[in-house]
Amino acid sequence: MTDLLHAEDIKKAVGAFTAVDSFDHKRFFQMVGLKKKSPEDVKKVFHILDKDKSGFIEEEELGFILKGFSPDARDLSVKETKMLLAAGDKDGDGKIGADEFSTLVAES
Repeated sequence: MTDLLHAEDIKKAVGAFTAVDSFDHKRFFQMVGLKKKSPEDVKKVFHILDKDKSGFIEEEELGFILKGFSPDARDLSVKETKMLLAAGDKDGDGKIGADEFSTLVAES
């Protein structure tokens, strides 16, 4: 992940959301520097977060999204995970594809 994003930005962004139920994907994507990245780099980040390489980030993977940026980050709460899924899952299939992830970042 640090090949694409600055380690200091990741640390600050993860640190800003240590409290349970404080996660705000729009603020997080801005703070981590993802919003400023090219569409190609955003897709690279998507593939890093797609742990099972299914081509989608499923609800279970979303719960661990912060760990994808920093291994010592916390898991999202069930409420945060469901809010993130609702924001990103544009076609209602219960998971976020690469294009949906790109849209989610762009709308941040």
